[in-house]
Amino acid sequence: MHLPKIAPAAPLALSGIALALLIVAPFGSRFGWWQYGFGLYRLMPASGLLAAAAFILSLLILVRERRQLAARSIALLAVALVLSAALVYVPWRYAYIRRTLPAIHDITTDLDHPPTFSAVLSARAAERANRVDDRSPELAQQQKAAYPDVGPLVTPLPVGRAFNEALLVARSMPGWTVVASDAGTGRIEAFEQSRWFRFNDDVVIRVTSDGAGSRIDMRSTSRQGVSDYGVNAARIREYFKVLRRRIG
Repeated sequence: MHLPKIAPAAPLALSGIALALLIVAPFGSRFGWWQYGFGLYRLMPASGLLAAAAFILSLLILVRERRQLAARSIALLAVALVLSAALVYVPWRYAYIRRTLPAIHDITTDLDHPPTFSAVLSARAAERANRVDDRSPELAQQQKAAYPDVGPLVTPLPVGRAFNEALLVARSMPGWTVVASDAGTGRIEAFEQSRWFRFNDDVVIRVTSDGAGSRIDMRSTSRQGVSDYGVNAARIREYFKVLRRRIG
């Protein structure tokens, strides 16, 4: 039994629908059509399922009917195969990260005395954001197990110079908006907005004396959601990487 002539175009159509769902998922929450959870936990998985169906169908047609397919049909199937594979990867990657990392969204380099937020609290209240005053011992244990490498940066630089360098790097970080800096208290506060869903994550950096040098601590926390998919730990790592490169 031969597949109908329209069959080679079907996987491409499914891939197109999957792509549309993936694109509309974050934009719908931006425009207030639905809550971010609907886009993140409903539309993105639906996109992945449709893409998986397109991938399987493309492969099936190529295996069963390749000798009878025109060059154009083979080209359409090849495009559908590549596109659907890419579209399957996106939701799969998010699902994998969510399964392998703890459902936490507040990461700090000082588990005993994390830096506190001040300047961003009004913005967080306006968004009805997650609380930042309820770090539990369980949260510290989960962070230590998942991100054992996240810790403070200790430098021989005096506090004043260390603060200036920390502020310069904070202002240079792509996507960051510095909202407050106080050399007297050694505090820097900023936020970063994610590219797709436009989630706002807050950052506070604290510079204190450490013997003849300085200690730089950082805290990064999400305003919305339970799991941050490792974003806050990655942000701390990236900031300290750039800062270490600058101060040596």
